[in-house]
Amino acid sequence: MEHASFPPLSRVAICGGTHGNEMTGVYIVREMQKKKENAARSFSIIPVLTNPRAVDVCRRYADMDLNRCFTDALLSSPVTNSMPYELRRAQELNTQLGPKGGKEAVDLLVDLHNTTANMGLCLIFYSLDWLTLHILKYIQNKISSVPVRAIQLDIPLSDAYSLEAVGKHGFAIEVGPQPHGVLRADIFNVAKKAVDLTLEFIQEFNAGRRFEGGEVEAYTFVKSIDYPRDSSGEITAAIHPELQDKDFQLLRSGDPLFLSFSGETVKHDGEDLYPFFINECAYYEKKVAFQLALKTTFLLPSVSVEKN
Repeated sequence: MEHASFPPLSRVAICGGTHGNEMTGVYIVREMQKKKENAARSFSIIPVLTNPRAVDVCRRYADMDLNRCFTDALLSSPVTNSMPYELRRAQELNTQLGPKGGKEAVDLLVDLHNTTANMGLCLIFYSLDWLTLHILKYIQNKISSVPVRAIQLDIPLSDAYSLEAVGKHGFAIEVGPQPHGVLRADIFNVAKKAVDLTLEFIQEFNAGRRFEGGEVEAYTFVKSIDYPRDSSGEITAAIHPELQDKDFQLLRSGDPLFLSFSGETVKHDGEDLYPFFINECAYYEKKVAFQLALKTTFLLPSVSVEKN
């Protein structure tokens, strides 16, 4: 493949607390806010506690899910007295870190999340961005304590709904399992290591290092699966024990999905796909038991910083 070059990354936002009960990002950002900027860096770091009202009460959100508020339509909606707090906050963040799709946006935005699902460390991104995929590859080569994977949401930028879409480049870091409202040292440490490695990559990239191409795998979202429900909408089954905690393990036709409260097994009837966010606590309200993805291998070009 041809070589790809990008402008230097001069402004990097590290965000946490988009969901106020996902504690790893909250504490990583708070620690970063306490430290003075390193003058030796070739870029500035902007640590942002994104949803302070939700963080204060240790809830996912106050009025609505902040991480669904960054579509072009919502960011351009008129300000009113009745506007939900998170929608108003999304517009404030877009002004501070964007605007989304604009030349003044931060060069890289990393948003830190936790999941109750057994997903290890995941980078979630929208587009096939060679630079962010190289950051993934860099982290994969440096972290061996947990699986490091990528999830692609194949959505146009205008419809991209989460915070990382505001930056010129961006991704979410999703790490778990960790209960909401709880801080675990092992989960904190692996997320902090991923942030540190991202910053290390940027420093080397800006200094002129050429990162050689290669292959990386990514899981491209296909669809969400809801729990079985009765006519009144009540859940009638739980995730099957043979599926629980098996995130990113290939799901084949005939494999168990759910175990009904009466003891019956509901089996997968469809194409072979990879499940993730299995039994995620926060997704019950979204009527999502788990999501399914295709696994794709991408061939990366080598990348380096643009030369003047």
